[in-house]
Amino acid sequence: MGYLPLLFLAWFVPLVGAVFIFFIRGEEAVVAQNARSVALWTALATFIITLLIWGAFDPTQAGFQLVEKSVWLPGLNINYHMGIDGISLWFVLLSALLTLVCVINCWHSAERWIKEYMIVFLLMDALMIGVFCALDIVLFYIFFEGILIPMYLIIGIWGGGRRIYSAFKFFLYTLVGSLLFLVAILVMYLEAGTTEIPALMQHEFPPELQTWLWLAMFASFAVKVPMWPFHTWLPDAHVDAPTEGSVLLAGILLKLGGYGFLRFSLPMLPDASAFFTPLIFALSVIAIVYTSLVALMQTDMKKLIAYSSVAHMGIVTIGIFTTNALGITGGIIQMLSHGIVSAALFMIVGVVYHRLHTREIARYGGLAENMPVYALTFMLFMLASVGLPGTSGFIGEVLVIVGVFQINSWVALLAATGMILGAAYMLWLYRRVVFGALERKDLLALRDMRVNEVVAFAPLVLLALFMGIYPSFFIEPMQASIDNLLVQIGASGTELAAR
Repeated sequence: MGYLPLLFLAWFVPLVGAVFIFFIRGEEAVVAQNARSVALWTALATFIITLLIWGAFDPTQAGFQLVEKSVWLPGLNINYHMGIDGISLWFVLLSALLTLVCVINCWHSAERWIKEYMIVFLLMDALMIGVFCALDIVLFYIFFEGILIPMYLIIGIWGGGRRIYSAFKFFLYTLVGSLLFLVAILVMYLEAGTTEIPALMQHEFPPELQTWLWLAMFASFAVKVPMWPFHTWLPDAHVDAPTEGSVLLAGILLKLGGYGFLRFSLPMLPDASAFFTPLIFALSVIAIVYTSLVALMQTDMKKLIAYSSVAHMGIVTIGIFTTNALGITGGIIQMLSHGIVSAALFMIVGVVYHRLHTREIARYGGLAENMPVYALTFMLFMLASVGLPGTSGFIGEVLVIVGVFQINSWVALLAATGMILGAAYMLWLYRRVVFGALERKDLLALRDMRVNEVVAFAPLVLLALFMGIYPSFFIEPMQASIDNLLVQIGASGTELAAR
């Protein structure tokens, strides 16, 4: 399979599927059914291609693999350059999987403009895979910003409540920060004479320039994570987005900030990263404690899970900037776990929302009696979210806390409070929704999960358990790349660890 351009196929096949759906004509019901079918087979084919990428990947190699390169803009020395390493591999797989899950999950719940809905999700699939494979910083930026357009449409067209307000807020927050990232790209190009990411990783930028470049990138990545206090767009976007929009927003888009820190800030700007690490730790700790307390006060299920995402991503940013193997490994595992668990939790909310059209916690109670499969699935992901041993959430959090403890015990202690507060708000949510007396007539009439919903949850359930029971399966492929990253950070990482 070495001769196949697998990375090209991974992002190009969804585009072909989207174009095919665009040309479907006929009666509305027939068009909707055909659009669903084409989207399903396209998403499945894309996921199979990513499995082939995984099969062709050599976990013992630290460098970029399956590299594809061709001239794109010869006058500017900008190329089509794609490749993956152990850090990006799992995010490519996760992007394809969650898109497939979204198509299956919305089989019965999507009610209007089905054809267009399927098109934007396939476009999202292509852009998400492309951003994690790009090895040219200009190409990366195109995918990085291109993702905003379909997500803006998903929230603004298929959302509810204040969808226009939330879509504009999401778009403006993320775009403004990214414009500074674009300025940083231009400065790096003028300084290094190349836009190739591997070459930029080897270039030694002057310390003073590193500071300004780091701040420009931070403006973009901090909004994407999102870090406190740049997180205020997230609860609105989640509340008004349709279920599948929230799945991709939490599962993939929030990972772009952490991935940006790993791919650009740390290896290209190591001195500035070391200098600003205390700032990252301070903002992350505030995010963990503050947003966890805010989550405890929520009456809307989606808002509670949205604030919990900010807290969990605070653990991620702490892990990334520990600049030791344990912390960075834990940060990446936590990103993968959060991508699985948060996506599933938003789907959990969607199951009952599409039946009763309300997310108010007080409207539910006693669902364990007539929705046992739902209650069991909810329990698994609730426990994974709070970091129960044997689930995916436990591994990442423990590695991060142990990693940061080697640097600063106070940061480790404060980060660990997130696990306690997380247990408080998630157990409170579960008790209010699932347990208690089943008294309301509309709740008595609720049916348990449909077949397509069970199928959509199945891979996420298996991954949440498998990652918790056998984490080395996920850790081993990324170890060589993480060790290589630590070598690139070099003396700056050593200095940081000594502080």
